[in-house]
Amino acid sequence: MTKPLIFDTDCLSAFLWVNQQSLLVQLYPGQIVIPSEVLAELSFPGIAHLKVRINLMIKNKDVKLASIQTGTEEYQLYRKMTAKPEPGHVIIGKGEAAAIALAKVQNGVVASNNLRDVTVYVSEMGLQLKTTGEILKDALDACLITEADGNKLWQDMLQKRRKLGYPSFTDFLKSC
Repeated sequence: MTKPLIFDTDCLSAFLWVNQQSLLVQLYPGQIVIPSEVLAELSFPGIAHLKVRINLMIKNKDVKLASIQTGTEEYQLYRKMTAKPEPGHVIIGKGEAAAIALAKVQNGVVASNNLRDVTVYVSEMGLQLKTTGEILKDALDACLITEADGNKLWQDMLQKRRKLGYPSFTDFLKSC
């Protein structure tokens, strides 16, 4: 069975901002999970166009929505990361925390670019992490995009202030 790919806001929005969410659907059919906290973060009035795009994915059943219920293991993990972290740990955002908590309980993969916030938790919990760069590399490997397409998408994402860690897709590929 293929693991669910649980997105935080920054990773998902990188694709939504450049209207390339279809790449996610082609690469990971039936695997995409969006925590309700991520949906809430994408509901701000200033980015209504992103909410429209994610709502279409929901309507088409391209993504599964996941909610964290009070009293569950997910909730305990989520609460720890967002309100009462252990000594030496920082409070992280709701979207990142929800993705990590759900990935832990559902044996999923965390999709995030926010390495500063998620790396420690992902490592301690023994989770897999997938970044936007790795997703674009998956698209390249699946022949859905060329390296030139990847560089164009990368630049478009950077123009939308997405933090990707490298100046270009080619530079990301060289680091792999």
